[in-house]
Amino acid sequence: MQAARGAVQAVATGGRYLAQSLRLMVGLPDYDTYLTHQERTHPGEPVMSYAEFFRERQDARYGGKGRIGRCC
Repeated sequence: MQAARGAVQAVATGGRYLAQSLRLMVGLPDYDTYLTHQERTHPGEPVMSYAEFFRERQDARYGGKGRIGRCC
């Protein structure tokens, strides 16, 4: 029974890593990782909502403020 639980946990962990990798490949930000980072390294500081986080990440990636992040 314990071996089956270990196998299920291994599959679940693999699924989380796969999902995280796919998100990174297509440029989707990982809000859960952001929350974990904020709790661990910046306790007590305000945390962005998912919408704020998503907008901030889009602006960082594409230049924000209506600009497209490219050279010409």
